[in-house]
Amino acid sequence: MENAQVETLIRNGMPGAEVTVTGDGRHFEATVVSEGFAGKSLLQRHRLVMETVKTQIASDELHALSIKTYTPEEMTSNK
Repeated sequence: MENAQVETLIRNGMPGAEVTVTGDGRHFEATVVSEGFAGKSLLQRHRLVMETVKTQIASDELHALSIKTYTPEEMTSNK
């Protein structure tokens, strides 16, 4: 699986999100920035992202996904 494929899956499942994915074909790290994370706990945010790739995880096409989530405001204040 390619980084771009993982990015597309997340973007399709979370319209409007900014997504960056790095990885080696089986292990990936995603940074996702979305207004939809506002007011959500870290666990809720991760579940939203994992929902977008659950089929690939279940089939072991995608073995591991590390996730960093931010609202646009959090991303701006972290810079």
